[in-house]
Amino acid sequence: MIPSEVHARLVELWTAGRFKEGLRYIDPDVVDHRGGTDGDHHGIDAWRAKWDQKADVTVQIEQNVSEGEFSVNRYTTSGPGYAVTSMDMVRVRDGRVVEHWALMDVTARAAQLSPTPTGT
Repeated sequence: MIPSEVHARLVELWTAGRFKEGLRYIDPDVVDHRGGTDGDHHGIDAWRAKWDQKADVTVQIEQNVSEGEFSVNRYTTSGPGYAVTSMDMVRVRDGRVVEHWALMDVTARAAQLSPTPTGT
């Protein structure tokens, strides 16, 4: 499979909650560049732990750009009370994700989830 196919399949399986099947597309030594205060996460066990915490969200891929080992998705992430633009990029070797980066518009999500002020 080319990187864009691996990427699309991974999103499909994650959204469907088919984690065991999806983990077959993750390299045992994967690096997940999550950023934030936690920094990078290393190895398939870290990926498995992330998936075990899957929230009630859906992902709709809007656009994919792929070149060489890399695949980038621009997508809409929707959950209870919000829908925001997100992006992620994977590097694929031999049909498995070896690196992952992700960005979400957390400001827009927070604004959509915050209670609306009532009359003053």
